[in-house]
Amino acid sequence: MVAVDGPSGSGKSTVSRKLAAELTAAYLDTGAMYRAVTWAVLRAGADLADPETIAKIATDVALDCGTDPAAPHIRVDGEPVDGPIRGPAVTAAVSTVAAVPSVRRLLVARQREIIAGKDRIVVEGRDIGTVVAPEADLKVFLTAAPGERARRRSSQDATDPRATAADLARRDRLDSSRTADPLKRAEDAVELDTTTMGVDRVVAAVRDLLAARVGEHRE
Repeated sequence: MVAVDGPSGSGKSTVSRKLAAELTAAYLDTGAMYRAVTWAVLRAGADLADPETIAKIATDVALDCGTDPAAPHIRVDGEPVDGPIRGPAVTAAVSTVAAVPSVRRLLVARQREIIAGKDRIVVEGRDIGTVVAPEADLKVFLTAAPGERARRRSSQDATDPRATAADLARRDRLDSSRTADPLKRAEDAVELDTTTMGVDRVVAAVRDLLAARVGEHRE
């Protein structure tokens, strides 16, 4: 198993999916799960300042997470939400929903169930190496300069770079300071600065790290 953590815009999703495809492994985007719950919370019109209601919604919804890197998908109560969960409303609210401790416990348990059912898997998120799967064969923490992260995200979402930079800074602050499972690098994770690296180069670097780690375990 490979755990890929890091902030928004660091390249987690693109790198993880491509790596999983090259390794003929499954792929899990844990961030999509938090986004899906957030979408359900917004659909219900719940107050984002009401953690008990948020937790109840998270408990009641049925999440279906596809793990094929060529065609990952996520559904809420059978409804495909791959597009809606990437919208501005969910993006603005997801850090708040993801900070609710009971939501995190619920989704971490679900993530571990998915991981346990796969022989080979690449899992991306913000707390994979520290909380979800601290026993991962390889832990990688991707970073990038704030300006480059904003450029990537604004290009992807067709948004204003300055507004995107401000939103990323806000999410970084919330994700890193939350009480439950904050965003941070695992002590034994390898940090890769992707600022000047293309996707193929990052994937190759992670594959080399994995090969070296597997080789160490065989000795």
